[in-house]
Amino acid sequence: MHGNHLRKQALLARALVRTTIARYQINCQVNPRSLKFKKNIYGKPEVEWPIFDDWDPPALNFNISHTSSLIACGVTVNSPIGVDVEEKQRRLKSDILSFAHRYFSPREVETLTMILDPEVRRQEFIKLWTLKESYVKALGRGFSAAPFKTFTIQFRAGTKGGRHLSQKLDYETPEIVVDPSNDSTMRARKFQFSLLDLTGSHYAAICIENDKTICAEGCVPLKLKVWKTIPFVKDEYVSGPRQLYQSGA
Repeated sequence: MHGNHLRKQALLARALVRTTIARYQINCQVNPRSLKFKKNIYGKPEVEWPIFDDWDPPALNFNISHTSSLIACGVTVNSPIGVDVEEKQRRLKSDILSFAHRYFSPREVETLTMILDPEVRRQEFIKLWTLKESYVKALGRGFSAAPFKTFTIQFRAGTKGGRHLSQKLDYETPEIVVDPSNDSTMRARKFQFSLLDLTGSHYAAICIENDKTICAEGCVPLKLKVWKTIPFVKDEYVSGPRQLYQSGA
């Protein structure tokens, strides 16, 4: 039964990718239903565009993530993207802080340690995990090639005195930034994040790398368009989920 469920998820994920990419197929020679996919050396799926004379494939990037009850697909133009979704009610078999010590950076562990309420700590752990997953997936490397301990997700601006992620901020929505402390080659690369609340049951994190061709003098905040989709059956534009945090540059 578990194998059948995984196969069903894989089929739904591919159908969602085709449906989503179809929105960008203006004047395109490819039927989304005929799209083929490949994986990079780290296993990240990519579109395998056919080769035609006098045709340049669209500069689309996509990423997918799924839980037992939801599949998310993000598409960008010209920028690598990573997407992760997690259920708010996700439970860990081990203690939150023990798990964090194993996978998170010391600064992130310190942030979680400062939160005394167990349920608040669990929610903040899930948010951090979701953001870190989206960053690794935007890199296209996968967890083994970019271990979570090698970088820190932090919040700048609007925070005072060690506030944890869910407390009300005094004056400004914080920007999510990443500190690749063990990888100096990554410091020149800039990423934007958005953390969303989906249907009250899931957190979704989106990470994109800034397009250097348009970001020489700074980037505008992410502009998101969200659809609720049942592939080939229903495609409904959503006015927008509740956005918890977003980086501006």
